[in-house]
Amino acid sequence: MQRIEVLFGQAVRRRRNELGLSQEEFADKAGIHRTYVSSIELGKVQISIRIAHQLAIALETPLSKMWKEVEQNSR
Repeated sequence: MQRIEVLFGQAVRRRRNELGLSQEEFADKAGIHRTYVSSIELGKVQISIRIAHQLAIALETPLSKMWKEVEQNSR
């Protein structure tokens, strides 16, 4: 089973790509640094619920929908 950080990062990357955003554009929209986006997408960091919420807003997606995708991929 993959780590939750990796699964969440994959969900973030998929949605960002669906929106056609570069990491830099997404980082600006989310109010975080581009290298932090990279670390999140690679599952290298544990993020706070506040950051997860910022990401969901920037991705124009409910956080609950992102977690549902993570849960489905963790089985």
